[in-house]
Amino acid sequence: MKPKVIFRDDKKLIHYSTAWNEQFVLLNEVIQRKKNIRAIQPDINVLASRAELIEKQKHYLWFCEHPPVFTLGKSGSIENLLYNEDELAQRNATFFKINRGGDITYHGPGQITGYPIFDLECFFTDVHKYVRALEEVAMRTLADYSLVGIRIKDYTGVWLHEADAKNPKRTFRKICAIGVHLSRWVTMHGFAFNVSTDLTYFDYIIPCGIEEPDKSVTSLVHELNRDVNIEDVKEKMKKHFQEVFSFEYCLE
Repeated sequence: MKPKVIFRDDKKLIHYSTAWNEQFVLLNEVIQRKKNIRAIQPDINVLASRAELIEKQKHYLWFCEHPPVFTLGKSGSIENLLYNEDELAQRNATFFKINRGGDITYHGPGQITGYPIFDLECFFTDVHKYVRALEEVAMRTLADYSLVGIRIKDYTGVWLHEADAKNPKRTFRKICAIGVHLSRWVTMHGFAFNVSTDLTYFDYIIPCGIEEPDKSVTSLVHELNRDVNIEDVKEKMKKHFQEVFSFEYCLE
């Protein structure tokens, strides 16, 4: 039996605070469901308990886009935000300090922001493996567009390393940022995959706190030098999530 995942895809822009609050609702729902399942059969062995959990638990995979917003992880530095909040407001952008790992990043239109709300006890209880699996989903999606995504030691996320004729000094270009938070092995936050994102917003920050001159941020449109339908990218990414995490999609 495979875990069951409810897929959500919002077509309109979702304010970041709304999405953050909704993540907490879903996370607490998954945690409470786990408590209820375990309360029914508290004395069975570990293997049977996990099988029961996989059978009855439901998880969420939520894709959305946000209006321009900068988020700073709990381990990040506010110094990596190069504009104050008044200056951001003039650019129709907002700022939130949040509880995920990682430093500062940008979310905005043209970017697939993905929020897996997964009970990892139904998959694997390994945070490092979970992050690598998110990277694998992004790398497989890039492969669908004949791009080779890579990992860089000590830097979470997915990068491109092929030559960039438009910016030859920036040899490593991040296309997918990842930052997660777990509570009772249930995940929230997730990843940001740049499709047609306005990359000028990254000039307002030191992305992920990385100042090395050979590293920058990119998007699928920039790399392919053509328009890309974000809905097509979502469909590919949705399929790769199912492959990498080995689950079944289900209805509410």
